[in-house]
Amino acid sequence: MTEKVILGGGCFWCTEAVYLRIPGVLSVRSGYAGGSTKNPTYKEICTGTTGHAEVIEIEFDPEVITYSKILEVFWISHDPTTLNRQGNDVGTQYRSVIFYLNEKQKDLAVESKRKHAFMFPDPIVTEISPAPEFYPAEDYHQNYFTSNPQNPYCHYVIFPKLKKLGLKL
Repeated sequence: MTEKVILGGGCFWCTEAVYLRIPGVLSVRSGYAGGSTKNPTYKEICTGTTGHAEVIEIEFDPEVITYSKILEVFWISHDPTTLNRQGNDVGTQYRSVIFYLNEKQKDLAVESKRKHAFMFPDPIVTEISPAPEFYPAEDYHQNYFTSNPQNPYCHYVIFPKLKKLGLKL
């Protein structure tokens, strides 16, 4: 039996590239969640007015990787102390967020946030909220890094992140 989790750690191209390389992760879909616009488009998300965050929906095998381990990767793969920002990506659509799908995930997320706070000089601002409706992003956003390694963003942002985390390029 598989489980799912919805996470936002800035640009979904980055978070997707990270989690696709983690053993036990079966699939990752880039998308949008947390806002009021139904079936938003990337163009709408980029305005910062929809309330949605760029997120990924991860399906994983809990026999291979635990939810807690997925959260551990989450904390080290982005900066959870910057409000509505990851690097040069600025806006509410780039906020750090954990959308939990049940009370167990909520409790583990709260505990994980507390447990990892020592890693950062500033307070963690990651939102932990019930999972809203997840809207898949357009097809060209799915598996973006693998399909577009020549893209300058991939070269200058995603490659170094994967290397820092010790994940295969």
